[in-house]
Amino acid sequence: MTEPTGPVGWGILATGKIARTFAADLALVEDAHLVAVGSRTEASARTFCDEHGGRPLGSYAALAADPEVEVVYVASPHALHLEHVRTLLEAGKHVLCEKPLTTRLEDAETMVALAHEHDRFLMEALWTACHPVVRTVAEGVRSGRFGTPRHLHAELGFRVDAGPGDRMLDPALGASALLDMGVYSLTIAHLLLGEATDLTARAALSDRGIDLDVAITGTYPGGALATLTASMTSWSSRSASLATDLGRLDLTDFHHPTAATYTPYDVGAEQGAGVVRAEPVDLVAESEPVIGRGYAHEIVEVGRCLRAGLRESPLVPWRQTLTLMRQMQGLIDEAGIAVG
Repeated sequence: MTEPTGPVGWGILATGKIARTFAADLALVEDAHLVAVGSRTEASARTFCDEHGGRPLGSYAALAADPEVEVVYVASPHALHLEHVRTLLEAGKHVLCEKPLTTRLEDAETMVALAHEHDRFLMEALWTACHPVVRTVAEGVRSGRFGTPRHLHAELGFRVDAGPGDRMLDPALGASALLDMGVYSLTIAHLLLGEATDLTARAALSDRGIDLDVAITGTYPGGALATLTASMTSWSSRSASLATDLGRLDLTDFHHPTAATYTPYDVGAEQGAGVVRAEPVDLVAESEPVIGRGYAHEIVEVGRCLRAGLRESPLVPWRQTLTLMRQMQGLIDEAGIAVG
């Protein structure tokens, strides 16, 4: 397969809710187009294509064999990722795989090895790392613009009302608050603070052993601390806040920020008193415009990498993906979480 010179031809594997959101954002990217959609049944693929375009295919094998498909977005349940990505890589397709890449570290390592072996592009679809607002915030933190980071708090949770066979609650499909939501909290901490030096977790488990709620504490370079939570039972603020020695960063919907501000402080006359030094800075206004729901930035990054002949993205490199998977594996083992 040669590197694309025109619009990148995409395939989508699976037809669930996230695949539909991804397809809507794909339509907003000028140099990308949807070629085909693979599902376990042609009827499901046809219904999807009636709404979003592309050719319906009644199997994942047919999608892997389609000569017009250059790269495939994998939107199947976590526990099936390795099987599906292996099929695609062996067929010569480039792959963007929904987060988390897998449910176990060893499977993630296998997937990266397969990408090496077949000389194909592979990227975890972690839209947070590609989001222009997050990138602006992270660049500012790294440059020292906001001061020295001391404490990050990030929480992401919502109530899941679903049957026991739903992928959000079935351990055989990789159900886990940590894998589904906690990965975002760990990612924002990694992007803003660096690689954790120590992590610990406590979880509230279901009667099937999956974590419905999880709380993580972490130590990061320079002695920075993080408190991170994820939940499938309750409504969180979906926000993140980073306290520094010069002020505070606040992100609303931090995994795909709808608002981000930096508020600088001066030390007050009384011990412990903080005085706002200036008006909060709107970091969204400093960023590139957000395309669609935000998934489009993954699509743009994949296209950029393919045209440059890259096999991994500098925004979501394999090392970062494996580091976060290693962290989650350690937390899963510590908290006694059942993962399929």
